[in-house]
Amino acid sequence: MTPEHLRTLLTAVAAGRVTPSDALGRLSQFPVEELPYASVDHARGLVQGHQEVVLCEGKTPEQVEGICATLVAASGSFLATRAGADVQTRLVARFPRAEASPLGRTVYLGPDPPPEPTGRGTVLVVTAGTADLPVAEEAAVVTRALGNRVARLTDVGVAGIHRLLRRSDALREAAVVIVVAGMDGALASVVGGLVKVPVVAVPTSVGYGASFGGVSALLAMLNSCASGVTVVNIDNGFGAAVAASRINHLP
Repeated sequence: MTPEHLRTLLTAVAAGRVTPSDALGRLSQFPVEELPYASVDHARGLVQGHQEVVLCEGKTPEQVEGICATLVAASGSFLATRAGADVQTRLVARFPRAEASPLGRTVYLGPDPPPEPTGRGTVLVVTAGTADLPVAEEAAVVTRALGNRVARLTDVGVAGIHRLLRRSDALREAAVVIVVAGMDGALASVVGGLVKVPVVAVPTSVGYGASFGGVSALLAMLNSCASGVTVVNIDNGFGAAVAASRINHLP
């Protein structure tokens, strides 16, 4: 339950459209609803500004569906990440309005009708190479689900840096930039040296043997000589999106 959900419910009670008893029934599972396999946190939206997000890895499809159904009953929406093909199929069958991204491994059921973005500006997701797209798409879907305008720059890594420089207008127009890169992770430093807005860097596990599954990119980003580059964990498009969204929603 988000502040907007609670405000709408209280307004309806005050206007006489919903009885106090009905409102109490809707809030009966607040703040935590206990399932046999999960404790669904309905207070997350009031505390952090967005409801609990479902990480599908390690859960059965039945468990993911049950958690998402509980969130839908409370708020009408859910966001699931790291969703395999079987989970995506199951959720879309149960919730036909849900949007599945096979590339980003996400399933998102947004409010109906969809609200206008509330962030101050556009969050730009910049991808070094095509192989980095799964992590970048996870970041883009989550960023949009959190109420932000999203733009993308794809395959503009330092191996052909002119591809990035010819799109410098997009960099200048962004309020926050998420940079997703594997290999040597150098793109984060390049972007960090070209913009005055916050840069959130995501190292990916893309690369040959000496990349050590993304550790090389992680260390390069942490050691960036560009000021203001913040780094999240390897392949953590979700974490980058949440950080970027919070920055973009600062008053």
